[in-house]
Amino acid sequence: MDLNLSKPLCFFDLETTGTNIAKDRIVEIAILKVFPNHNKESMTLRVNPEMPIPKESSEVHGIYDKDVENEPTFKTLAPKIYNFIKDADLAGYNSNRFDIPLLAEEMLRAEVDFDMKNAVKIDVQTIFHKKEKRTLEAAYKFYCDKNLTDAHSAEADTNATYEVLKSQLDRYEDLENNTKWLAEFSAHKKFADFAGMVQYNKNGEEIFGFGKHKGKKVEEVLEREPGYYNWIQNADFPLYTKKVLTAIKLRKLSTKS
Repeated sequence: MDLNLSKPLCFFDLETTGTNIAKDRIVEIAILKVFPNHNKESMTLRVNPEMPIPKESSEVHGIYDKDVENEPTFKTLAPKIYNFIKDADLAGYNSNRFDIPLLAEEMLRAEVDFDMKNAVKIDVQTIFHKKEKRTLEAAYKFYCDKNLTDAHSAEADTNATYEVLKSQLDRYEDLENNTKWLAEFSAHKKFADFAGMVQYNKNGEEIFGFGKHKGKKVEEVLEREPGYYNWIQNADFPLYTKKVLTAIKLRKLSTKS
């Protein structure tokens, strides 16, 4: 089943130096852009992460320091990547929890104002886990009856994810062929940031999703304990989380003036 799209949908996958969203870096990014008329464009870019790639990470994705030492940095590539995805919705495999948050960090480090709040985000892994609870390799075999022989290659994983989503729509009649519906179905919780540190309560108000103030309204905490905001800004938190907290703080100040 072809996807019913009202705007382009970018499937993307990252290979990285590790899994720490705030500290690790991208070494490869693959993007498959599918248009409403079903035409496709793709790009795969190797990236110099400006840090050593740990051996255990290289053993997963097969990319070593020597493979990227002469590649451009992410800051150099960021405008090209952003221009490719800025008019599109996003989709990936475990993308809501990892790929999108890490991409946002890299964009902000590159001084690109990455703000995809108007884009819907489909996490194919979540749909799969809600339906079958397996890995990408198993999903590809289960839905497409093919073997993913080049797993952990960003390009192979990206194309497999695209094929899996189309097959999921064919298999499950209750899945709506609509990007916004699929994004809502594949979301875990509604987050104000990408890392899930700022969430929404049932009234649509921002609350902290971590630490001693977990579950408390962000506006109230920042007003009552301004030092907590300063601590977060100076600590090792994701840049996008800091950006969201700053926006909430400024919004509160503007309502007082």
